Amino acid sequence: MIQQTRFDAPRIFHDVATLARRYCDIIDLSGSDWQHWLREIANLLPRLQVAIVSLRVDGRDFAPIYFMDLDARFELFAHLHRLLADRDSYWLEFDSSNEGADAMTGSLADDLTDIYCELKQGLLLYELDPDDAFAAWSSGYERHWGRHLIDADRHLAMLGAQERLDR
Repeated sequence: MIQQTRFDAPRIFHDVATLARRYCDIIDLSGSDWQHWLREIANLLPRLQVAIVSLRVDGRDFAPIYFMDLDARFELFAHLHRLLADRDSYWLEFDSSNEGADAMTGSLADDLTDIYCELKQGLLLYELDPDDAFAAWSSGYERHWGRHLIDADRHLAMLGAQERLDR
């Protein structure tokens, strides 16, 4: 007999907050002497996706409120772009490969930056009202950063297969 596991909302909520905090901490430490930060991100993203998809916020919608200013966001993107170097760009399904490498429109730095900003916003909300944070993470995932997570996960898997995660 197969026993169905019960949905444990407090546990899932705690897991999402913990994974969000860990992701932001890794990004904040990127560029230090820690050469395995990208591998850590590659290992964390699938767990984050499962946790976010498991959130049940009862259809509660949350309009995004951005606390991070655009200059700080751009600085983070530029920092990650420099760190990733030739590992940053990747092909999206609609890119034309006959136009050469310049036609690649996917950017891992952009993906990681957008995920960071959404998670960081949720962490700030979490301190004020955890329910708002979970609603923001869930609706933001559906509307925006979920696609970035999927694209980043796919590109990181390719980099891992090529043994290019650690440098």
